[in-house]
Amino acid sequence: EQGHAPAQCNLGNMYHAGHGAGVNYKKAIEGLEKAAQQGHAEAQYSLAAMYGQGRGVDVNNKKAFEWCKKAAEQGLANAQCNLGVMYENGQGVDVNYKKAIELYEKAAEQGHASAQYNMGIMYNNGQGVDVKYKKAIDWFEKAAEQGHVLAQCNMGIMYYHGEGVGVNYKKAIEWLEKAAKQ
Repeated sequence: EQGHAPAQCNLGNMYHAGHGAGVNYKKAIEGLEKAAQQGHAEAQYSLAAMYGQGRGVDVNNKKAFEWCKKAAEQGLANAQCNLGVMYENGQGVDVNYKKAIELYEKAAEQGHASAQYNMGIMYNNGQGVDVKYKKAIDWFEKAAEQGHVLAQCNMGIMYYHGEGVGVNYKKAIEWLEKAAKQ
């Protein structure tokens, strides 16, 4: 019997977070694995996180990568962003900046603030792409407008140094104050 995947996923996440019954990683893994094996993207993503963090299982970056990839292939923005991080940092897979950028961009286009920030970082640092401060600031701004504190900080720094924009101390202060208040 396969069971109802969304219910299994929700139950697994509740046991993982300890909502209603206390934290129980063993039961969390059981529910999430059942749902993930049925192709439930959220369950695959949650299971990837548990393997990546060693919650209820030994840390296993290869399994974390495999489950995250399955969720990302279904278009789940959180999974696409995290899979990009795995490619960027070589967690469970060889470092591949081009693949990281491809995944960040997919998630960023869905409005995922961390993916937008990560795109900004890649353009700012020239990881897998040429350094392009204008593109970096465009991505940082999208994330910053959603309240992403690191993106707000980077916006302030870029306005301070005039990277991708003209030097503008007033805007630098505005962005840094927004970040400082968080």
